Amino acid sequence: MSQAARRAVPAIMRRMSATRAIIPPAAVLRAFELADGSLERAQSGLINATWYARSRRGDARVLQRVNPIFPAEVNLDIAAVTDHLARKDLVTPRLVPTSDGALWLEHDGVWRVLTRVEGVCRDALESVPQARAAGRLIAEFHRAVSDLEHTFSSRRPGVHDTPRHLRTLREALAENRGHRHYDAIARLAERVLEAAAALTPLPSSPERIVHGDPKISNLVFAPDLGRAICLIDLDTLSRMPVALELGDALRSWCNPATEDAASARFVRPFFDAAIAGYAEAAQGLLEAGEWSAIPRGTLTISIELAARFCTDALRESYFGWNAARYESASAHNQARVHGQLLLAAGIRADLAALEDATAAAFAA
Repeated sequence: MSQAARRAVPAIMRRMSATRAIIPPAAVLRAFELADGSLERAQSGLINATWYARSRRGDARVLQRVNPIFPAEVNLDIAAVTDHLARKDLVTPRLVPTSDGALWLEHDGVWRVLTRVEGVCRDALESVPQARAAGRLIAEFHRAVSDLEHTFSSRRPGVHDTPRHLRTLREALAENRGHRHYDAIARLAERVLEAAAALTPLPSSPERIVHGDPKISNLVFAPDLGRAICLIDLDTLSRMPVALELGDALRSWCNPATEDAASARFVRPFFDAAIAGYAEAAQGLLEAGEWSAIPRGTLTISIELAARFCTDALRESYFGWNAARYESASAHNQARVHGQLLLAAGIRADLAALEDATAAAFAA
């Protein structure tokens, strides 16, 4: 990266990159009774610094330093939801208390340990059966927590407030006219705003407990990839309409390329299979209006994410970008915008067919 580009990266992003160099303190290992020398840094994940570890008794564990964007109390939400899932006999990671019984440890940051669920995480689906299994899993999760009474300690207001994200993009365009890539980003923003103007508002729907970030890499599959085992990365647990949760899931699951790939596309057979799998496990859970909003929710989320990435291309405040492939966070986020716009175009082209498939799954 050039000196000029490096100076353009905000200090917060450099601090986020520096978390790669974190070494868990001995006091943390002692508190959670982890075996010395058992740590292996996880290569996946953008938010929390994560290590695989073993307890002194040899149990598989996951050690994390929680990103400061989350309050420590997010662990109370994780405990409430995972305890509820376990009571329903669903597989889920569980928080492992310290030797003093605390759910987390504050020691130059917030540290926690979870049980490790053995399986495979993927960056993209490869087959229709995998899509069906993913749909079944998230329906099982939604059904299991549908009767949980819990007030969330960590809140994410406006996380999928699409009009707000569009306003933020317009503000970023007005405030960052001196950005070195402004002309290219402004052309992308024009395409995003044009696509957003054609969106039909989603109907009002009940808010349900959801995972909050159901991208495909947050699902654990059995080693043969034929069965989805559980959801991980639970810091985003919250309440929102299911059409937004499934919209976020399906825009990820139905794109066999990465979100920044020039080959990003929407695979309709994956959508059909995922909806069928969800319907099998969710029978009677959703209202008709919630079901019918899923295709448009998927389109909405893809355009919303394009707007968010476009804003980040100007503000360069997004903490995860690939320095090996891109000269700056701005360049990576521009690629992400292209990917989401390709995805949105595919969804819009197939929208009528997606609505038919969703209606058929609901009626089955």
